[in-house]
Amino acid sequence: MAKRRIIKVGVVGVGRGRSFAYAAEHAGLKLVALCDTWEQRLERLGRELGVTTYTDYDEFLAHDMDAVMLANYFHQHAPFAIKALQAGKHVISECAACHTLGEGVALVRAVEKSGLTYMFAENYPYSAYNQEMRRLYRKGEIGQFQYGEGEYVHPDPAEVKLARSCGINHWRNWLAATYYCTHSIGPVMFITDTWPVKVNAFVVPFDEDDPTQTMHVARRDTAAVIMLRMDTGAVVKSLHGGLRGHQSYVRIHGNRGLMENLRVGDRNMLRVHKEPFDKKRGEPVEKVYAPDFPVRHERAMRAGHGGGDFFMGYHFAEAIRTGEPPYLDVYRGVAMSICGIQGWRSALSDSATFEVPDFRKESERRKYAEDDWSPDRARAGKGQPPSMLGGNRKPSKEALALARKVWKKQGYTGK
Repeated sequence: MAKRRIIKVGVVGVGRGRSFAYAAEHAGLKLVALCDTWEQRLERLGRELGVTTYTDYDEFLAHDMDAVMLANYFHQHAPFAIKALQAGKHVISECAACHTLGEGVALVRAVEKSGLTYMFAENYPYSAYNQEMRRLYRKGEIGQFQYGEGEYVHPDPAEVKLARSCGINHWRNWLAATYYCTHSIGPVMFITDTWPVKVNAFVVPFDEDDPTQTMHVARRDTAAVIMLRMDTGAVVKSLHGGLRGHQSYVRIHGNRGLMENLRVGDRNMLRVHKEPFDKKRGEPVEKVYAPDFPVRHERAMRAGHGGGDFFMGYHFAEAIRTGEPPYLDVYRGVAMSICGIQGWRSALSDSATFEVPDFRKESERRKYAEDDWSPDRARAGKGQPPSMLGGNRKPSKEALALARKVWKKQGYTGK
């Protein structure tokens, strides 16, 4: 048997990137370098893993490696990815793929020009139950897709959120409510192989009676609901944000049955339901079972996010070795990501309908190549949107005091 090629990778960002670094080995990748501007954390992880560390991204890209894993800030992935592609590196990029429509255009063009592998690192499609739902759907188990739901509801105490978002202008503290949508939209697209074409979004506003919000320094709303029209005519609801009731949930209605992971008990269990008039003779109306991963079960179980981190690395490595684009390629990554951008336009326009442009088409790219619309305060200017429905609020003195205390404990010394 021929020996598999060793793929040397570097990771950017040692917060979320720590999980990437540990998952790399299980996925058949060799970690050789780390890059971050937070030197204390960078050096500590570098010593722990025995790899070279960099605070300068250009110097990092000059390291002898084949690929870059981007786990830097949410709104900075596209520029970093483009630079890595130009340096001849394959790229796997965390969500979001892009922060503006113009960045989405530039990223797609850069991937096409490079001829290199780009994979979108959306890990939720790779949970065991989502991979099983994809398998069943492709078999025709529930017929044609009609309606789906994806939920990523993630509440936390203020102290936990502050520890995760050190600095008053950390992206988690100003990101508009619709943007963090790929964990809920991604699995539905993955299972059904459909694409979003239209979006309407609704926002649950900031809650002045919720201490998890008022004792945080965030200038963002509570949660968002995005309604999508897909290219097949199916409808999808995406719910994400800080509501009570922590949940990752996917529900797929076909015209011959229903699939969903459970909402109670073991939420990794899968429920498949058929009406008595749709099922085959001898087939039960309902099945509830724990699905397995399609491959590499033991390795997947040792990685983070329910096996999702392993499968991202696994499919990235396979795409590099074979030269075949991964399923979560740049086009799907950008499509998922711009649902959040267009969703924010919708929310600020009384939930009016906006199109989700298809950047597989150059004719569509030309319309949006200069679009830099963003709630990022660093890009503030005429025509730029706020980060929350009521405009940008000021954190209270109590919230700022708590933030400084938490950030100091984390070793963060900035503002």
